[in-house]
Amino acid sequence: MKNFGLLILGIIIGALAMYFYCCRDVEAVTEVEINKPNGLITPKEARTLDEAYNIKYSVINDSLFKKSTTGDNRSSWWSIDDIQNYINYAENQAGELGYTMDGLRLYLGSYPGTKGETGLTTMFFIPTGSESVAQGSLFTLPQGSNDIPGANGLNLGEDGHPPGANYPQ
Repeated sequence: MKNFGLLILGIIIGALAMYFYCCRDVEAVTEVEINKPNGLITPKEARTLDEAYNIKYSVINDSLFKKSTTGDNRSSWWSIDDIQNYINYAENQAGELGYTMDGLRLYLGSYPGTKGETGLTTMFFIPTGSESVAQGSLFTLPQGSNDIPGANGLNLGEDGHPPGANYPQ
């Protein structure tokens, strides 16, 4: 009976220790430092950029997409999960290819035309970085942030609603 009492006491002390240990870690995880990224723009600046694009969009849309019922795309949308998963995937792939990923480049592209219609505009991400070099190398020069050869990109964001809609949607 004495051993059983010690067993129960040990379980209680262990449970309390785990409770305090787990709660302390949860609080530490929730304290995330938020850094302001370079290049932030205000909604007013975004509207100005969007309106300045109207002339180019009109030329492209009116000349190439006269017969289209939707017009050309002006925006693409990806979920946060898709972008975070892509960043993790691209960093892993960059490492396998011998590169250190340092960013993403967003390209404007176009799908090939089919059945006499011009293909719609798309946007896609490509990972950028530099070749990984040995830490002890004497002659290492920074190579800049180039597209990583052989790395997969991220496409298939959703079109705007409608595709030609201006900012904000």
